[in-house]
Amino acid sequence: MALQNKTVWWAIGLPLLAVLIWSMNIAVTRYVADYISPVSISFYRWLLAFILLTPFMATRVWRERALVLQNWKKLAVLGAFGMVLYQGLGYSAAHYTTATNMGIINAFIPIFTIFVSIVILKDIPNRFAVIGSILSFLGLLYVMAQGSLSNLMQSGGHLGDVMMVLAVFFYAFYGVFLKKWQLKIPLLISLYVQIIFALLYHLPFVLWLGLDAIDQHNVGSVLYAGIFPSLIAPLLWMLAVQMLGPNRTSIFMNLMPVFTAIIANIWLAEAWTIYHSIGGMVILLGIVLAQKKTVAATGLSLKG
Repeated sequence: MALQNKTVWWAIGLPLLAVLIWSMNIAVTRYVADYISPVSISFYRWLLAFILLTPFMATRVWRERALVLQNWKKLAVLGAFGMVLYQGLGYSAAHYTTATNMGIINAFIPIFTIFVSIVILKDIPNRFAVIGSILSFLGLLYVMAQGSLSNLMQSGGHLGDVMMVLAVFFYAFYGVFLKKWQLKIPLLISLYVQIIFALLYHLPFVLWLGLDAIDQHNVGSVLYAGIFPSLIAPLLWMLAVQMLGPNRTSIFMNLMPVFTAIIANIWLAEAWTIYHSIGGMVILLGIVLAQKKTVAATGLSLKG
């Protein structure tokens, strides 16, 4: 019995570490916004992940090529939503908003997932989901308005928050597609092929906009983004899903705003204000309420 308890506590550390890595990446994204363009860091990130995975995955993908070819269109869609639209908008949003706001808005993924599930999966939400969604939306508006709803009327003041909301909305599609298709492909092969599609999607933007050079100001951020949130965190998350289950694992995502705010306050000197506290608590309360008796659709997602 004691051994079983130790195993459970050890497993709980997996999603905690994964969420911490992703929270740190939000702060890294905000920090590096002044030193590299969104297209450049996004492309370098997935290029590095591709280079690191290729020695281990190329042979496996070739052996499973029939399975990959059978599902390539779905993998292409997943790569577009999870790695290009979500990440690209996130890197762009970092130029206009704070890491703290990005972390809070990122916690909105479960709520958007509920609404996307209505359209794609025909899942009708229960009353807890509806009330929780409304509550979280009000909390989100409060944060974006910086405590005063009249601020929402100011033009251009919240471009970064709006872009982050769109990014989270696209990521909700990613999670729902994963649930809808239930691809019978090993997760590492799925991740590797999605990375390949992400690189292909970046090529037109790279050719049009060009790439910023990697220098002493951005090399650390590129290395971090390409290794930790792209490879290590998804592996930790997948192990957690196997040991704890998707529903229990997905709850840990609610810690992302807290972790992000702490990191941003210490590293980026971002202030945590009363409107962050009130709005963040309302959002998290709504998320917890919405998940009551609701199956999470993002439990198997490969977070960015």
